[in-house]
Amino acid sequence: HMRTHTGEKPFVCTECNYKTAVKNSLTVHMRNHTGEKPFECAECDYKAALKHKLKDHMRIHTGEKPFACFECNYKASTKSTLIAHMRTHTGERPFSCPECNYKATIKGTLILHMRTHTGEKPFECSECNYNTARKSNLVLHMRSHRCYKSV
Repeated sequence: HMRTHTGEKPFVCTECNYKTAVKNSLTVHMRNHTGEKPFECAECDYKAALKHKLKDHMRIHTGEKPFACFECNYKASTKSTLIAHMRTHTGERPFSCPECNYKATIKGTLILHMRTHTGEKPFECSECNYNTARKSNLVLHMRSHRCYKSV
């Protein structure tokens, strides 16, 4: 507790410049580097690095949408989804492309946009030499092969 007052952060990540005052925070942070996802969904193959992310995911199965928009009747399963939705009312686009004047309402959309500049196409067909920037495009492409495999 005293470290919050002194600003001391003795727990240091060996992979990046992250520092923290709490040992458990470093343990959780290290999952970014190791890819460890110890929290598993009992309904599907989803795995999460953080317990609250699994809790958020479980709402997909339950249909629970506890976060309501004050402007319209929209309801969301996660707070972050509601925040992104609220930007449709405010017009806020906080994620800016460093290469052009494109702005996005959510980080994931900006990441997809950035692939237009980098040419990155991480989703590859296992049946032919097709690759794409978007997973949804690969799913559609896979239907062109007779023995369609889920992606």
